[in-house]
Parts: sequence; C-alpha cells; structure tokens
Amino acid sequence: MDNNYAIQVKDLCISYKCIQSFSIKKSLLQLKKSKVEVHEAVKNVSFNVKRGEIMGIIGKNGSGKSTMLRAIAGIFSADSGTIELESESVSLLSIGVGFQKKLTGRENIMLSGMLLGFSEQQVKEKMQEIIAFAEIGKFIDLPVKTYSSGMYSKLAFAITAILESDIMLIDEVLSVGDAKFKKKSYKKMKELISDSNRTVLIVSHSADTLKELCTSLLWLHEGELKMQGEPAEVLAAYEEFMS
Repeated sequence: MDNNYAIQVKDLCISYKCIQSFSIKKSLLQLKKSKVEVHEAVKNVSFNVKRGEIMGIIGKNGSGKSTMLRAIAGIFSADSGTIELESESVSLLSIGVGFQKKLTGRENIMLSGMLLGFSEQQVKEKMQEIIAFAEIGKFIDLPVKTYSSGMYSKLAFAITAILESDIMLIDEVLSVGDAKFKKKSYKKMKELISDSNRTVLIVSHSADTLKELCTSLLWLHEGELKMQGEPAEVLAAYEEFMS
C-alpha cells in the first residue's frame, strides 16, 4: 500500500441479489423457484484518499454511495476489486447500522467501542463522556428498541464523536436530533475532521455542507465513478447534470 494514502479502492464491484415478489401458494403449486435478479450497486470504482483528506461523495439516490461506505467499513464484502486501509481504526456513522436492538444504550456503547478496536478499559474511560454528549437521560439503560429515531441518532453520533478513529465514514448524519443538538453535533464534527491526521469520507446531499467541509469530491452515478476533483468544480458539473 502507498504510504501517502489512507484509503485505496481499486476496481471495486458490489452487487445484490434481488428476489422478485411472488405468491407462496402459487410457487408451491407450480414448484418454481423465484426469479433472482442481480443489481450491480458499485461498478469498477477506483479512487485514493490521502491521509488527512476530507472527501465528499455525491450522487442521486441509488448511486451506490452508502453501499461503498459500508464496504470500506467492512460491513459488505466486495464481489471483486480491493479496498486497502492504512489503519484498522475505522468508524461508520450511519443511522440504522451497528446497534443491537435488544441491548441497552450503555451496552451498545461498549459493544460499538470494542468493534471499533478499543479495549474494554478505553471504552469505560469514555463512557460517561459519551452518555453526557448523547443527552438521552434514563434511556441509556433501556433497550435501544425503545428509542425514538432522534435518540438513536444522538447516541450513534456521540459514540463516533467521542471514540475518535483514524478514518471516519459519515453517511448523511452530520446534524441529528433537535436544533440545539444539531448545532452541537455540527460543531463537534467540524472539530473532529479538522484534525490533519484524520481521514474522512462524507456522503451528503447538502451542497453547502460539502463546500464548507470537503477538500475534494467524488461523484457516483448509477454505481460508476463519474467525476472526481475540487468541490466547486464537481458540484457545478453535478448540478448542471441533475438539472
């Protein structure tokens, strides 16, 4: 791996198998298998991210942005191609990913921290700071399945924000919760990504956010890399294309 880069993605391909809806009764009577269609979510995508770079990823819904982040985080496996990371300290901030619904918030903090590569002692040392930042009160000791979407996202954000990793992957969750928490979380995120040793990938539909925070942009269209470069240049081309 080239030491200048924190992330190196080469010829990445990821596909899903989609089973068409069918009637169970009809299927049993006809003894036919359901038709399986393959959807190519990411098609031969290659790019590099320098250490300390803040790269934004844009594209319309269904372009493969979230799929690619999950592959970099190690949640999805590639069908072909390679992903090389300079550090194993990688966090993915994405609503709906990573929590065990039957466990309490406190238990999920411990689980998430250890999955990020921190020791039990390291997570315990940061526990109170995470709980205070999340602002969900007594719910911290209740199962996550009882949480509102706002509480869920607050806790997810707090874990990522306080347990700082070398590579941060952010999927449309830069400001979460109520107005007060949004302001606090956005300020914290700006502070985190300004660290020159931290590498960040941000998926967002907000042109203002991308212009303000990113040093480069990657444009995905229907699973393929359409353009990569300076934020203003890529955004101008993307907005013209979408109009």
